Amino acid sequence: MATNITLNITATNKTSYRKQLIEEFLNEQPGTINSVTEYYYFVETLQNNNRIYLKRPTALNKGVDFEVRIENTQFRYGKHGNIISTGNRPSHDDIANDLINKKAENPTEFFHLRELLNKTYTCDQIKDSEYFQFSFTSGHSIEIIFKSLKWLFIEQDITYWNRSGRAMLYNGLSKIWD
Repeated sequence: MATNITLNITATNKTSYRKQLIEEFLNEQPGTINSVTEYYYFVETLQNNNRIYLKRPTALNKGVDFEVRIENTQFRYGKHGNIISTGNRPSHDDIANDLINKKAENPTEFFHLRELLNKTYTCDQIKDSEYFQFSFTSGHSIEIIFKSLKWLFIEQDITYWNRSGRAMLYNGLSKIWD
């Protein structure tokens, strides 16, 4: 049984994002011995009306962990390692590779993406117009990359609750600008 929920969570720091999201998860109904309760939390609507959503539980069943997914968007195709990819779930490598391709396409314009990375990392609110000021043709839209990255950062904050959280992903992506 799947339940769809639309969320409107805004915050100015990772602690508040984490708290609001976990409080939503606490409202989930438990599964039974014969069924798993699945939840789809719709958290962003993109300009093209596709939505970013969080899927729970994850295949790895890590407690309050979740997957970030994007409707009608493909990141990977075929078999990756020992998993057949569903494609609509951006990985850290998918985001990094997309940014690397954008850097190769237009290094000057790419330099200005650092501000969006920093704002996403520090939980600053980003106006939609900021995503659309770029003219990259490679990969996914800037909106898809940075709105999904927002939720990947939050996922890391929850998964690595008492550790670095988002910092490890941020530091890895920051190297692309070095």
